Amino acid sequence: MNILKHPIDNIEWVKRETLQPNNYNPNSMGKYEMELLVISILEDGWTQPVIRNQKNEIVDGYHRWLASDDKRLRERDGGKVPVTTTNPTDFLSQQMSTIRHNRAKGTHGVFKMSSIVGNMLKEGLSIKEIMQRLQMEEEEVVKLGISEGIPKEKIITDHNFSKAWGPK
Repeated sequence: MNILKHPIDNIEWVKRETLQPNNYNPNSMGKYEMELLVISILEDGWTQPVIRNQKNEIVDGYHRWLASDDKRLRERDGGKVPVTTTNPTDFLSQQMSTIRHNRAKGTHGVFKMSSIVGNMLKEGLSIKEIMQRLQMEEEEVVKLGISEGIPKEKIITDHNFSKAWGPK
């Protein structure tokens, strides 16, 4: 059997400072998604390496690399990130690789997400825990739960409402 060599066969841990971002990545990430990425790496570990070229320029994994600067990850991982190395034949091939990695990640389905969050609520996870661990706003969790048939009053259980004023 002929087994090809793949970049994933050679993962190494390097100091994050040895890597540099490329200057063309069209992908961006919001503050909540970045915190979600940090939480993901904290809870699940590094499940994907940063991909670099021979010159230590990031081909894919820029946001994972940014996340690695979070104090919690720096302390836990000693300021290192897992990397694998590719060898693009030219600059255009490297740009295409970056774009393929960005576009091949799929889309997020709201109906399946609703079912998952609904199940979490039914299993007893608090709205606060779901919000924190999935970096969701309260309104999003409530709407997803309601769309699964869970009454709003079963989802929001920790609100203290002020007494309403009465007519004089």
